[in-house]
Amino acid sequence: MAHVAVEWLLEDGTTAARRVGKCRMAHIPLLEELALIAAIAVGITVIFSRVRLPAVAGLLFAGALLGPYGLSLISDTHEIETLAEVGVVFLLFTIGLEFSLDRMRLIARQFAVGGALQVGLTIVATALVAMAAGASLKAGIFFGFVLSLSSTAIVLRALSEQHELDAPHGRIILATLIFQDLCVVPMVLLVPMLGGADVSLAGILMALGRAALVVLVVVGVARLVVPRVLHWVEGSKSQEVFLLAVLGICIGTAWLTSQVGLSLALGAFLGGVVVAGTEHGHRAMGDVRPLRDAFVSIFFVSLGMLFDVQALLEEPWLVLGLFLGFVVAKGTIAAIVALAMRFPPRIAWLTGIGLGQFGEFGFVLVRLGQTQEIVTPQLSRALLAAGILSMFVTPALMRLAPSIRADELFAPLARFMGLRSVDGPSAVPETVLRDHVVIVGHGLAGRLVAHALEGCGVRYVHVELDAANVRAALRSGAPIVYGDATNEATLLHAHLSSARALVVVMSDFAGARRVLATARRIAPKVPSIVRTKYVGERKMLLMDGATDVVAEELEGGIEVLARLLRTLGVPGNVIGARIQDVRSDLPSRSVPRSTLAETRELDELKIESVEVAEGSFAVARTLAELEIGARIGALVVAIRRSESRIDAPQGGEIVRTGDVVYLIGARDAVLAACRLLTAPRSEKEPA
Repeated sequence: MAHVAVEWLLEDGTTAARRVGKCRMAHIPLLEELALIAAIAVGITVIFSRVRLPAVAGLLFAGALLGPYGLSLISDTHEIETLAEVGVVFLLFTIGLEFSLDRMRLIARQFAVGGALQVGLTIVATALVAMAAGASLKAGIFFGFVLSLSSTAIVLRALSEQHELDAPHGRIILATLIFQDLCVVPMVLLVPMLGGADVSLAGILMALGRAALVVLVVVGVARLVVPRVLHWVEGSKSQEVFLLAVLGICIGTAWLTSQVGLSLALGAFLGGVVVAGTEHGHRAMGDVRPLRDAFVSIFFVSLGMLFDVQALLEEPWLVLGLFLGFVVAKGTIAAIVALAMRFPPRIAWLTGIGLGQFGEFGFVLVRLGQTQEIVTPQLSRALLAAGILSMFVTPALMRLAPSIRADELFAPLARFMGLRSVDGPSAVPETVLRDHVVIVGHGLAGRLVAHALEGCGVRYVHVELDAANVRAALRSGAPIVYGDATNEATLLHAHLSSARALVVVMSDFAGARRVLATARRIAPKVPSIVRTKYVGERKMLLMDGATDVVAEELEGGIEVLARLLRTLGVPGNVIGARIQDVRSDLPSRSVPRSTLAETRELDELKIESVEVAEGSFAVARTLAELEIGARIGALVVAIRRSESRIDAPQGGEIVRTGDVVYLIGARDAVLAACRLLTAPRSEKEPA
């Protein structure tokens, strides 16, 4: 290009090279399409957000509107699909960056058992239904492959937005999605064999062995090379060079795996896992996330472009049946798997909603199946139309699911399977279930609360729905009820109505709100303390009936401040004063002041106020003369006079007309004092 520019400059002595640059810039491929996608997608997602629909739904709708089956504003979608594939590569790379062996150990059981059962049962059930409808065994297995995969991008984004990744159903869904992503490799290898005349078991095993060998080689080499490369690159002190190196690892591992017949996404995932194992994992995530979000947005738009309205109009019942298969049948299978793993019905319900949709890699399988003539073009169009519809409704369903009591539909099935959610594997002595504290959650926070209560001699009982946590509690001898705290029967089993307080330390914000709603129905007078992550959630929890809310975001910030001041050598009393200043401007305090009703030893005392009318016996007399405390036994704690208030008035204070006197004491004493202050002068005058 530099040589051509020099020749033009020598010909006319002008800046023709600059004109050449402008000409070429005007013909940059995809520039017009990307500008159109950005404008339409932003506008639609903003409109969708006003009606509380998720951004993913807006991106899918924008794609359907722009695509060849909509307004045909973008007729050639091949280049857009190429960018979308880059988005999938970045997505799987970042998933790998969040994937660690420590986190895998926490969800190992859900990954190995739950993932295998969900994929296996879905394939078997789909194959049986397809064969009953007249399809061949090979076609049935292929349809099972397509139906068993869920949308990693949509589901993980929804769980993250709702702060439910660490909730029990979030862990099951995450483990299953990872298992599904790993299953894509053997599925892609098996589909061509299903399309051929013969299916060789030896060939399948050889292909799977080759895939496993390639994975091990790529991971082994990368673990040896990548840490050294990143350490060397970091020495350049250049943000741009480090980002380029991370992109090189992401794209390079994806390209290497594609050269041996494996998917680009698998290679990107392995690259992310390798980088996550280094000290540069968090920095790499921060650098790549903006690119991922941009390309993944294009990916969702490209998915929407594949939605064929004509297929829906031509075969409405077929599309509807396939849609129900993705959402209802597949979701039910996922829920049954959760029940089989001894999770309560509510967790099963949320798991089924989270996994009941079409998956991104399903598009790859459908196209591959069409190439191998396993599926007809007409059925392929119907599959894609139903799949995109299921992806469109998933974010909205996941947002609504926690507030829907449809989990009760799975309770009979749980009893049929011999699973117990309320009675549980624990037996709590009746002596514990009175004047106790109900702690919802047996994680670290729940155990800390229990330990402190034990030191104070206060009885307590945990409510937990994770079977592993329940078994650990039973081994340690802690009193625990196995069940779902959003269910009335579980809280009744924990005797919440006779409890002194309710403490909710679960990680699921939506679940905590439901616990409060249930507790308010069955024990409205029991005070409740709730832990949440963000200060912004505090107001909603208070409106739901919480007595007090502790926000991790707030308390963590205050703890950081205290440690910082201590590190800087600030004296302890000054640190306390600064923290007190901070708390005075915040909606939450470390130890909130209790009301009389919340103080158990004083909960029988009555507080009353009475206005002294003109002509009353008490007017112009002092409190000492009235002998409210000495003779009646009530205490005058304050007097409001006009716009001022007199706190702790002395015996020489004279009562005036219009005074509002505030009394405290036993019920009979307060009532007697009220009668004295309101009695007419004539009644008290001596005869």
